[in-house]
Amino acid sequence: MFNFKYIFYLIVLYSYSFCHAGSYDDFFTAIKHNDTHTVIGLLNRGFDANTLNPAGEHGLLLAIREPSLEVATVLINWPKTKVETRNRQDESPLMLAAINGLTEICQQLISKGADVNKPGWTPLHYAATHGHLAVMNLLLENYAYIDAVSPNGSTPLMMAASYGTPMAVKLLLEAGADPMLRNDLGLSAIDFAQRANRAESAEIISAFVRARQPKEKW
Repeated sequence: MFNFKYIFYLIVLYSYSFCHAGSYDDFFTAIKHNDTHTVIGLLNRGFDANTLNPAGEHGLLLAIREPSLEVATVLINWPKTKVETRNRQDESPLMLAAINGLTEICQQLISKGADVNKPGWTPLHYAATHGHLAVMNLLLENYAYIDAVSPNGSTPLMMAASYGTPMAVKLLLEAGADPMLRNDLGLSAIDFAQRANRAESAEIISAFVRARQPKEKW
């Protein structure tokens, strides 16, 4: 004798799985194409904004990286989105927004509780690496630790000195960054600038150090 209740259960389960699989593909395709209409529709129908793709990446991280900024804004403002997710490199959405100079997205993330001072590499390290002054100022205004140390002991000033711009170096120094700190290899910000052939940045740091020390000690 057929168990109609069991058969009905299997049909419902199959239908749900099929629809969910379609929603899954639609969600990540919509992120790639900055399709807010589809993303909003899926979220309103109950799709989990924190679903990971097959590579283990969160939709918000993907939207910022693409960049699909309208979708990123939708996800940031969706109440159930976790803005403190991480990828396999321990990068947060705020870090990716910072390294790409996305000031408005950074502001939105911070307003939703994104960690300005996450352990390890920080958003300020990332913003300083590309010399994004507006993002750097925003992070500092929101109490980013200016001398944060990465896993190898490097500071945002060291990143600015090696990869960023002289203006980024100047901003950090004037905001209170310590140019005398050294990383795990014993390198200072001046060393970073010199090794990268950033003569202007090296001179800015040297001049700042000279100005702080009595002449007889220089």
